[in-house]
Amino acid sequence: MAALTSLSRQRGLTPEIIVVDNGSTDGSCAAVRDFTRASLPQGWKLTLIENTENRGFCAANNQGIFASSAEFVALLNNDAEAEPEWLWELLRMFEDRPDVGMAASKILVWEEPGRIDKAGHLMYPDGQNRGRGTGELDRGQYDQVEEVLWPDGCAAMYRRAMLDEVGGFDEDFFAYADDAELGLRARIAGWRCMYNPRAVVRHHRGATLGTGSVRRLELIERNRILLVAKLFPGNLLWRNIGYYAMRIGAGTWAALRRKGEARRYPGAAGKLKIGWALLKGNLGALPLLPRMLRKRRRLQAIRRLTGPEVSALLMRHRISLKAISEQAT
Repeated sequence: MAALTSLSRQRGLTPEIIVVDNGSTDGSCAAVRDFTRASLPQGWKLTLIENTENRGFCAANNQGIFASSAEFVALLNNDAEAEPEWLWELLRMFEDRPDVGMAASKILVWEEPGRIDKAGHLMYPDGQNRGRGTGELDRGQYDQVEEVLWPDGCAAMYRRAMLDEVGGFDEDFFAYADDAELGLRARIAGWRCMYNPRAVVRHHRGATLGTGSVRRLELIERNRILLVAKLFPGNLLWRNIGYYAMRIGAGTWAALRRKGEARRYPGAAGKLKIGWALLKGNLGALPLLPRMLRKRRRLQAIRRLTGPEVSALLMRHRISLKAISEQAT
C-alpha cells in the first residue's frame, strides 16, 4: 500500500488512479478497496482492475494505460514510492515541448536512498539496456534537467498522443526490457524523452522476481534478442554478435573478480545457473523471431529516424563495456 499512499499525497493536481492487480492471492485487492474507502482523498477516483492470472508487466500496464483517456499517463510500480511533487515535476517536462513523448524520474534505491537506481536509461550496442547511474552514490551528478534515451517503466510518464501513435508495451516481452522496447520504438518515431531530477521515486530493487532470479536472467536475455530483431538498424544488427561476445567476455572477467551481475550467483553452481539462463533465453527467443520481423516491417509506417540516425542516438547514449560488465542491476 506504500505506492498508493505516496500517490494519495501528490501535490498540485488530482490524478485518476488505476490499479491493475495481476492475479495476486495475498489479499491485495481487498487492501486496495479498503484504501479507497478509508484513505483516498475526497473527490479522487480509483479504479481497480482484477486479473485472474499474472498476465505480465506489459499486458497489465497496457490495461491501465488504455483504461484511461488522460492526456498524460504515469506508471508507478507497486514496489516504488513517489515523493509528493513527483507527478507535477514529470508533467512539467512536456510544457512547450511538443516532441517530448516521455518523461523520466530520478529513481533512488529504497533501502539506500543515497544511492541511484536509475536516472534514465543507457544501452550497450548488443541491445542490453541498463539504468543510467545504476549503483552510483547520489552526489548531484544527475541533478540537471536533460534529454535521456528513455524512462524506466518503474516510474515514468508518457504522452497519450505518443502512445496512440506507436502503441503500448509489446506484450510478447511479458517483463524486462519492455520499457526499453517501447522507448526505442518511440524514439524511432521521432519522440524525445526528458529527465527531471526533481521527480523522485524510491524503489525496492528486484522485487518482481528477485535480483538473484534465474528466470529474470532468462527473460532479460530473451528480450534483448527480441528488441534487437525488432528495432535495431541494419548496421548494428550485423555487428551484434561481436558486441555480445565482448560483453560476455567482460562479464566473465568481472565475475572472476566478484564484480557485476554474476556476484549475485556465487560459486561454480551459480555460474552454471547464469550460463543455463542465457542459453534458455536464446532458445526462448527463436520461436518469436518471425513475429518480431513482421513487427519490424510494420514499424516503417511510423518511422521518422533513419537507420544511421538511430545508430547515432544509441551510440550517444551508450553505456561503456566496463560499466555494464561491472555494475549489478
